[in-house]
Amino acid sequence: MAINTNRPTSPHLQIYKLPLTGIISITHRMTGVMLSAGLILFVYIASALANGPESYTAMQSVMSFWLFKLVCWGFIYALFFHLCHGVRHLIWDVGNSFETETLNRYALMELAASLVLTLMTFAWGCYGL
Repeated sequence: MAINTNRPTSPHLQIYKLPLTGIISITHRMTGVMLSAGLILFVYIASALANGPESYTAMQSVMSFWLFKLVCWGFIYALFFHLCHGVRHLIWDVGNSFETETLNRYALMELAASLVLTLMTFAWGCYGL
C-alpha cells in the first residue's frame, strides 16, 4: 500500500500567526502565574518584617540584588497588566466591543495602560513624584 504524500499539512508555529488578542490572552495567564509566584516573595518580605531588625536587614541585602529588583518590577507590571485585562473583561461582560478592530484597539490600550502605570509607579517609588 502506497502512502499518499500529496496531502495538506496542518499549519505549524512557523506559518501560523497568532492574533494580538491571542497573545494578550496567553500573557494574561502568564501574569496570573507570576502574581501567584510573587506572593511567595511577598510572604518572605512580610515574615522578615515580623521577625525583627536582623531579619529585616538580611532581607534588605537580598532584595538589593539586581535580579530581585527586576523580579519586583516584573511583579508590579504583572499586577497592572492583570488589572487592565480585568477591566477589559468587565467591558466585555456588558456585551460591547467584540468587533475585531475594537478588540485589537483595546488590547493595545491595555498594554499601554499597564506600561504607563508601571512607569508611574517606578517614578513615584524612585523619585517621589
